[in-house]
Amino acid sequence: MLDSWRDIIIESPDFYIGYGGLLIGTVFGFIVFWTNFCTMGSISDFMNFGDFRRFRAWMLAGLVAILGVYGLQKAGVMNPADSMYLTVNFGWLGNVIGGILFGVGMVLSGGCVSRNLVRAGGGDLRSLLLLFVIGVFGYMTIGGILGPLRVSWFAIGTVNLADSGMQSQSVGAFLAHLTGMDEARAESVALWVIVALMAAFILYSKSFLKSPLLLASGIGIGLCVVAGWMLTGLAQDDFADVPVALASLTYVRPTGDMMDYLMRQTALGAPSFAVVTTFGALLGGFLGALVKRDLRLKTFANNSDTVRNIFGAAIMGIGGVLALGCTVGQAVTGVSTLALGSFITFACIVLGGMIAMKVMEWLA
Repeated sequence: MLDSWRDIIIESPDFYIGYGGLLIGTVFGFIVFWTNFCTMGSISDFMNFGDFRRFRAWMLAGLVAILGVYGLQKAGVMNPADSMYLTVNFGWLGNVIGGILFGVGMVLSGGCVSRNLVRAGGGDLRSLLLLFVIGVFGYMTIGGILGPLRVSWFAIGTVNLADSGMQSQSVGAFLAHLTGMDEARAESVALWVIVALMAAFILYSKSFLKSPLLLASGIGIGLCVVAGWMLTGLAQDDFADVPVALASLTYVRPTGDMMDYLMRQTALGAPSFAVVTTFGALLGGFLGALVKRDLRLKTFANNSDTVRNIFGAAIMGIGGVLALGCTVGQAVTGVSTLALGSFITFACIVLGGMIAMKVMEWLA
């Protein structure tokens, strides 16, 4: 059946990537709005109230994505090694610095990129402006005025793992390299140890297991990431004039890509998976606000609120590019490939968020 689906998608990849990606992004945005899934809020909850339930929902999304990618790989739908997360160029410094910057910016601007996307869809003019700032600073860091600085960061803090005989930056590859274990066995050991640890942390909380909305948010968002991998995996065609890149949900660079597409659609042709899933998150936020009857225009409280939010968005755009992803792009999508860089970014985003919250509390 999967081979039949692959044949159908490869025949019209632009159509299926366009509408399939739009659907996945819309479902994602609706889930985020409806369940109040918020990674910044999850950090605030456990720091201020000792409540880890929303953090466990974030972890559950990652766990579902990991198991989903494992299933897709076994079914021959996709190979995580073909994604950008498992390259032999291990940019650990970008993961660390970018992750911390993103976490700080996320707190200053009241939410991560995906959260701002669904808020903007619900009529939040603050989030609409912040998305513009994130996109501009992201592009400035990729190839604009901040590009040379980014390149120098990567040059200093990037290790070519091929020099050590490694084929990827997966946790299993590092385990095999350090222990001399067979790589296939090491990948399996790493997978099931990580799954067991994450499952134990999630299942430890009875209050979380009794929170259907939080359970639904974690499972739903994890499945959206799996759906993205499945769609782009089935669209893989080495003989295509413009091959579809293996990818799933991420929102820092795609925010800039969406702006670029709006301005240059006639030159760019069919939208990419990243662009349509970003549009979809906006649409999902709109539908979520419509269903919850929370569709209304919102703006900044005062001048200081405006400055703080814009500064945070700028830092998020820079940090997200340095770290190659965000709270979804690295902490769920990247983690699903078991890339060590993704786990480092995840930890550093949380660390950056905690630092920013403590500093703001001290300054208050």
